[in-house]
Amino acid sequence: MSAHASDKFVYHEPGLQHQFDDMKQQEESVSIGMWMFLVQEIMFFGGLFTAYLVFRSRYPLAFAEASNHLDAFWGGLNTLVLIVSSLTMALTVYYAQRGNRNMQVIMILLTMFFGTVFLGVKVIEYTDKYNSGLVPVTGWNKKIPETAGTEHAASKDPTFALPLIETRAEAASAADDHKKHPNPKGEFQWNYGTHVVDYGLSKEKETGKPYLTASERIGYFSNGVFDPDKYRDKIRMFYYIYFVMTGLHALHMIVGLGLMSWLLWTAWRGYYSAEYYAPVEMSGLYWHFVDIVWIFLFPLLYLLGRHFLAGH
Repeated sequence: MSAHASDKFVYHEPGLQHQFDDMKQQEESVSIGMWMFLVQEIMFFGGLFTAYLVFRSRYPLAFAEASNHLDAFWGGLNTLVLIVSSLTMALTVYYAQRGNRNMQVIMILLTMFFGTVFLGVKVIEYTDKYNSGLVPVTGWNKKIPETAGTEHAASKDPTFALPLIETRAEAASAADDHKKHPNPKGEFQWNYGTHVVDYGLSKEKETGKPYLTASERIGYFSNGVFDPDKYRDKIRMFYYIYFVMTGLHALHMIVGLGLMSWLLWTAWRGYYSAEYYAPVEMSGLYWHFVDIVWIFLFPLLYLLGRHFLAGH
């Protein structure tokens, strides 16, 4: 038998692609490729984090005001959900390494469930921002027609305010109060007071030391007088960054769910074993990366600034 004819009997390891000499070379190439992808993702999100930190350092009080209006309960719940999903993803890799198909499928399903819960919570949060007029794009907020007898003073009065850290019941009550704030064009609105900047100004009077940054003195005031519209614009800046960062993160989560769907199908068909589980491991790296990004987003967007007015 000729050497050419015998080639068809050459043994190929499970999952080995034709362009690689052996499984070790393939695994190294796949791993390097995934880490290169994650590095460029880090640079991508790093630019957004940098933009956030730059503007927050310039307008810390406005960013704290806006941050305090986010619901830390939902943000904390999503953090817990993603931490647990990282555990189930790690167990998926563990059971793939041991060739346990049934447990692989169960862990993938659990990971997808937690990912879906995360997106469901984001829908709740985004819906609240839509109803509250806090989407920073004109026309993308709930359009509330002006009705006869509407009280306009409340929306113009800077003393009108909700508590700094709201309970969910108070937030629901605020939603019922929308009639006081008509929004026929669906514009961005801020009707939740100026607690934090008021606190900063009171501290300046009390101590005689500057509390606001130089950028804040320019950004919040017109001719030496506090300008609610300019202050609102800085809060709007926070919500631009909030929606871009959380929206892109949610998009990555959707991509991750699509990846998990493919992984579920291939795991169910028994593609992975102790000899070949690289796709599961690489998918796990992507999922963990998305989870880690949220671990940074949660404190930056939801928690920083909640010390203002604590105990007042």
